[in-house]
Amino acid sequence: MIRTKFGILEVLSNAGYTTYQLRKNKVFGESVLQKFRTGGIPSKEELNRLCYLLEMQPGDILEYVPDDQPPADELPPER
Repeated sequence: MIRTKFGILEVLSNAGYTTYQLRKNKVFGESVLQKFRTGGIPSKEELNRLCYLLEMQPGDILEYVPDDQPPADELPPER
């Protein structure tokens, strides 16, 4: 499962970006900010903006954590 390594809004706030500024300047809409509040995974476009704002690489923001189910391409073929 892919997840964020940290609370995105907290890191944005520490970098000097308030949710008001992000909405007002149309960097992220309210639905995206709500997704960040609930721990949702950013889309490719949102991740691109986060990398720019925070001066980070995608791997600094996201991490892969194995869950109980192996990826579909590693499952044995059905008979």
